Amino acid sequence: MTFVQLSDKQTLRDRARQHVENGAVTESYSADREVVINLLNEALATELVCWLRYKRHYYMASGVKASLAADEFLEHANEEQEHADRLAERIVQLGGEPDFNPDTLVERSHAQYAEGNGLRDMIFENLVSERIAIDSYREIVQFIGDKDPTTRRIFEDILAQEEEHADDMAGLLDGLN
Repeated sequence: MTFVQLSDKQTLRDRARQHVENGAVTESYSADREVVINLLNEALATELVCWLRYKRHYYMASGVKASLAADEFLEHANEEQEHADRLAERIVQLGGEPDFNPDTLVERSHAQYAEGNGLRDMIFENLVSERIAIDSYREIVQFIGDKDPTTRRIFEDILAQEEEHADDMAGLLDGLN
């Protein structure tokens, strides 16, 4: 059995900012459901914070490349909302309750809610948040391993889309140079 150490939120945030330019119940269920539900709720908070940030950026985008960036922000916002829905459904499937409490949303999220000052800043903050989600979800996939293949697969699917989002943001950021 392999032991995987999960990183704390600040480590995820700090690591995401380094080298930014390099732009997942039956009796056979073997995972600790409470731990998995907690991980799903943290991911749910992360997706909701990202959805809120992308929606704000969609409405606030201005400048030469604003139209292209706004289109990406809206597309990503819609996908983040789909991720949140999948996570909430899985939490309920596991007998838990999805935590949508706005009072503690940012505190539970791995990503931060950063408004950004101007288009470049917005794109940069979205890229950092995507990198946080990538690191976090990759660790969760490894932590869950074979103990909960359904949840692992959900996280793997979301991880793949977050990697696409990071590529999109890195491309937009590069296009501003």
